[in-house]
Amino acid sequence: MVQIESKDLKNINLYAKFECYNPTGSVKDRAAFYIIKKALKLKKINKDTTLIESSSGNFGISLSSYCKKNGLKFYCVVDSHICPINEYLIETLSTKMIKVTEPDENGGYLLNRIKKVKELQEEIPNSYWVNQYGNPYNAEAYRETLGKEICKELKNIDYVFLGVSSGGTITGVSQKVKEVFPKAKIVAVDIVGSVIFGGKPEKRYIPGIGSSIIPSILKDARIDEVFTVDEASTTKMCHELLKEYNLFVGGSSGSVFSAVKKYFSGKKLKKKPNVVVIFADRGDRYINTIYNKSWCNNFYHNNSEMKKL
Repeated sequence: MVQIESKDLKNINLYAKFECYNPTGSVKDRAAFYIIKKALKLKKINKDTTLIESSSGNFGISLSSYCKKNGLKFYCVVDSHICPINEYLIETLSTKMIKVTEPDENGGYLLNRIKKVKELQEEIPNSYWVNQYGNPYNAEAYRETLGKEICKELKNIDYVFLGVSSGGTITGVSQKVKEVFPKAKIVAVDIVGSVIFGGKPEKRYIPGIGSSIIPSILKDARIDEVFTVDEASTTKMCHELLKEYNLFVGGSSGSVFSAVKKYFSGKKLKKKPNVVVIFADRGDRYINTIYNKSWCNNFYHNNSEMKKL
């Protein structure tokens, strides 16, 4: 965890937890390691079980790596929107990668990926769907690791801003932070086009934040507020974090930083609150999108903010 000194945020103490230093480069290592260890211990799975999950991003990479380390078979269901780096890592490390190419009714692929997972479950005996959207071990992983670490780092926490996708991170972290610092506010950061908190489904281009389903795991989260940002702001803040602070971070980090800046902009506070943000992954997996000028120009050619990059 490091403190970020921002000229635009002099009214708060901002601390960032960098999850890019985990073994495969993201916060998802915590869930993958914990779920596999717990499922083996409770005999939910054994050495002959085939684990199955839907993920075109960090969780797919983490599960591929930890299943390989534990000698377990892992089938990863991805889609055609997967970035080249993620595809290479998942295809190399997993037992089998299955790609879904048909968009679902929301214009994304998640619903069809989950449909494929359920088909594989029926076809493969002794299979286990990891199900990051509903597995209680997912939230437990973050409560027992990331949540505890954050609480040990600071004497007091006033706010925590987290990007939301599958819901495990914010559920587990919010439970632990509220237990230790009951007055802390948990702010969920979502993206335009996501349906998690009642938004209208729209095509999204930046992975790692938002969802086209409402994760059932969120029913146990302790969220105080929801803040929604757009993908233009996300991209702009990723570039700002790199240029101004030498921080090469992923898409959800830009979303969270954008939310913090907008949330506290112009606010007059009696004292500086301690604000914690989770930077979930690093920027190298977004080199073909967020950090690619041609992609930015093509995707956001009508957006005045993006023209400043």
